[in-house]
Amino acid sequence: MSNWTETLKVGKQQVPPRICIYGGHGIGKSTLASKFPKPIFISTEDGIDSLDVTSFPRAQTVADVAASIKTLIKEEHDFKTVVLDSVDWLVEPLISTSINTQYDEKQQAYGKGQMYMAEEFREILQGFDILRTRRGMNIVIIAHAAVVKFEDPRTDPYDRYQPKLPKACNALLQEWVDVLAFAALKVIIKKSDVKGFDSAKVRGATNGDRLLHFNENPAFAAKNRYNCPEDAEMNIETILKLIPLAL
Repeated sequence: MSNWTETLKVGKQQVPPRICIYGGHGIGKSTLASKFPKPIFISTEDGIDSLDVTSFPRAQTVADVAASIKTLIKEEHDFKTVVLDSVDWLVEPLISTSINTQYDEKQQAYGKGQMYMAEEFREILQGFDILRTRRGMNIVIIAHAAVVKFEDPRTDPYDRYQPKLPKACNALLQEWVDVLAFAALKVIIKKSDVKGFDSAKVRGATNGDRLLHFNENPAFAAKNRYNCPEDAEMNIETILKLIPLAL
């Protein structure tokens, strides 16, 4: 009879991280991802042509994305990072198109369509998990940002940034990743007196610095399972210092 204690895992398990970097257009998400160790891109949209990277042909269907992941699982290669660019274009239109071809409007009623989309999205994430555990690859997910109304039972609803995904897929992604980093320009609040009035004019400005935000804030969704600071400079040197990447 085998000793079941021999199968137990003790202590920290060194596996590569699952990272989602999201933010506005042109902030430099794909450029940052291209600096990760030995990256290969799975692209679902235009935008990486100007980057000196290796990528699969642009995915036209969710099956193309799955096929790219399977290739990285089965074939020999020395890539250390797989980048999905972007996850919102994977979910809509690729996964949504797949669901619409499988189920009619009646079958998708009462939120079932969202559930089917989340299930198909989960299968893609499971493929990335295999790359992470079997092939030792870093997983980097790129997403655009959207401003949504956030319902907090402690306060009145307020707006905040989060990845641009349907609700069920968004919850799944945020639970799955080890790091959810919000990329944005550093905002500096400036006040100036208004002539003739006993008041001040407040406006936001930036010095051009780009930051990654790692901790939850009323203004944006974020998280990390490492000892990351509240924010840090948006560059690969920062990532290497804070997050244990596979090299």
